[in-house]
Amino acid sequence: MNFLDNETTKRTIGEIFEEIADALETGTFGAKTKVGITILGSELGKEEILVGAEKAQKENPSLEVVVIGNGVETNLRVVHGSDEKESHEQMDKMLCSGELNAAVTMHYSFPIGVSTVGRVITPSKGREMYIATTTGTSATERVSAMIKNAIYGLAAAKACGNTDPTVGILNIDGARHVERILKQLKDNGFPIRFTESVRGDGGVVMRGNDLLFGVPDIMVTDSLTGNVLMKMFSAYSTGGNYEAVGYGYGPGIGEKYNKIICILSRASGAPVVANAIKYAGELAKGNLTKETEGLLAAAKKAGLDEMLNSVEGNPKVSNIGQEVKPPPAKVVTEEIPGIEILELDNAAQLLWKNNIYAATGMGCTGPIIQVASEDKEKAIEFLKEGKFI
Repeated sequence: MNFLDNETTKRTIGEIFEEIADALETGTFGAKTKVGITILGSELGKEEILVGAEKAQKENPSLEVVVIGNGVETNLRVVHGSDEKESHEQMDKMLCSGELNAAVTMHYSFPIGVSTVGRVITPSKGREMYIATTTGTSATERVSAMIKNAIYGLAAAKACGNTDPTVGILNIDGARHVERILKQLKDNGFPIRFTESVRGDGGVVMRGNDLLFGVPDIMVTDSLTGNVLMKMFSAYSTGGNYEAVGYGYGPGIGEKYNKIICILSRASGAPVVANAIKYAGELAKGNLTKETEGLLAAAKKAGLDEMLNSVEGNPKVSNIGQEVKPPPAKVVTEEIPGIEILELDNAAQLLWKNNIYAATGMGCTGPIIQVASEDKEKAIEFLKEGKFI
């Protein structure tokens, strides 16, 4: 039998010729990096997100952009998601299966220990700069978090092809302590290169001028300050309700966190959406997870754990008076906001003590407790009684 009579073979050959024709046209050969984008939840409408997705596909032929959501017409592949929750479930499933290499989304909660590295274009000279970090939290103690933020910023920059990025520390509370520990790590062999402020007295601690100039490749700060900076850099020319410049709030990075999920604001416009998809593709191609693992291993070898322990001191005693183990785990889909970050662990333990399974995380507006839908009402009652909310 002629093998061309086989329908499966015909279809495969047809796909091969189509791929060859596409590669010849675009100059791009080999497997494409698959990046998903959820389109529901934007304050600007799903059509705005779709415009950004199509722009990213047109400008980056090495990518395959996959739309997750519903109610749009496009030549891009669409995976159905009826709402934000289902879209996130589809996204997570596709990332875990390898069907997607990376994803871009809005309003996604990361666990404590994971925070995002944003990427902006600074106004003075149009220079790119990574802001570490912009959402989530790397640790509940400020100095420890900023030290980890520096490592995560390095991982993002290196994954995107900057082999020797410079680091500066924003002049906020804890900056000098962070400087001392990062310099100790460097003295112990950790690969980090510091920059100098443009101000006359120089130094690694950065001022407002350094932000505008984009002096360091990586600006280290705390997540809440970083979040404000992202808004300022991305929407300073539009009045604030439309983010027009930059690459979004970036990927969630943390120890043993192996998914590449980049965050957008609900006010991110099409240009930022397109850049965020490009950023996600670069991170996947540059193997962000491997970069993070390597840098954390190098930092630990240089004494990171001991230095963090010296900062954090002895573990805080729970304010509920005893060690509590969590009840059996449940799928947590509901968020309870409004809890102070330093009280987050104690709040979760209070719910465990009352046989409610709870997880901690960081939402778009700050720290959150996550519980199952059937437990939310009772959990809120306990948290109010405990004066956590």
